[in-house]
Amino acid sequence: CFQGDDPKTDFRGMGLLGLYNLQYFAERDATVAQQVLSDSVHPKCSKFSKIEWEKKKMDKAIGYSFAIVGINITDLAYNLLVSGALKTHFYNIAPEAPTLSHFQQTFCYLMHEFHKFWIEEDPMDIMEFNRVREKFRKRIIKQLQNPDMALCPHFAASEGLINM
Repeated sequence: CFQGDDPKTDFRGMGLLGLYNLQYFAERDATVAQQVLSDSVHPKCSKFSKIEWEKKKMDKAIGYSFAIVGINITDLAYNLLVSGALKTHFYNIAPEAPTLSHFQQTFCYLMHEFHKFWIEEDPMDIMEFNRVREKFRKRIIKQLQNPDMALCPHFAASEGLINM
């Protein structure tokens, strides 16, 4: 799951927030988190059927480091927050006052969506990570331009948080 033998070196970019988000994902949406982790290690064993793999010509099935992607998605969510891109999303899901749990629930959604996006993109190798991440970021920013957007209204980690 990590790049080296010492996981703390992987958290330098996002610090404890990256770790807390991964923990939140594992605890609050355990089924999806376990599936994403399993798929990231063994992508050809994912829930996509063999016919779907062949139809989409996803023969390469490149996996990725779950923890590193989690830290990168934390960075993406944080930058969306700081830039103001998440304002409408948070207003639509928590008009009173968003909390850290709302941010973490958004992280869970982004992890799940990035995973699906990674599989659809079917990169040649892990070196395409930055290209795929940037394309995903642009897709999310475009979605967030919709004034009615709530990224995760029916997501398991959202239960009890969304004020709709």
